[in-house]
Amino acid sequence: MSYPDPRYLDETGEVSALFRPADREPDLKVGTSAASYIATGESTGGRFGLYRWDMAPGTPGAAAHFHRTISESFFVLSGNVGLFDGEKWTEATSGDFLYVPEGGLHGFRNASDQPASMLILFAPGAPREAYFEGLAEIALGRRRFTPEEFKEFCEQHDNIFV
Repeated sequence: MSYPDPRYLDETGEVSALFRPADREPDLKVGTSAASYIATGESTGGRFGLYRWDMAPGTPGAAAHFHRTISESFFVLSGNVGLFDGEKWTEATSGDFLYVPEGGLHGFRNASDQPASMLILFAPGAPREAYFEGLAEIALGRRRFTPEEFKEFCEQHDNIFV
């Protein structure tokens, strides 16, 4: 494996860093969870998307599903997060990591009686915010779907539930 071809060709560098302070409020509440958009696909030029997902105790999370176009990685910051690797659920704790390539079955939940937090990395940086915001609308009762409409909504956002 080698480094990719250069994307920046100037000799002087540039001022282009993005900073997000730790004390910024979450961008979205989804039921008993809060999502912080650390770095969106838009802000990284499509390279990746990084999100912090904070879950209250007993949060069901995402059932088994896969993505056709993006990989997804999970890094547990605190608490116990149930991570599904396509075969079994594992109770992951602070510092544990799960990488799921395109097509890999996976899921997550917080079945514990304590809060939990994790980072979720998508690569490349798909526009996941619309999916998360749609889930928030459903959780708040502002949006309703028939089962067929929900399946279509999920598939538009590359979430294929099994």
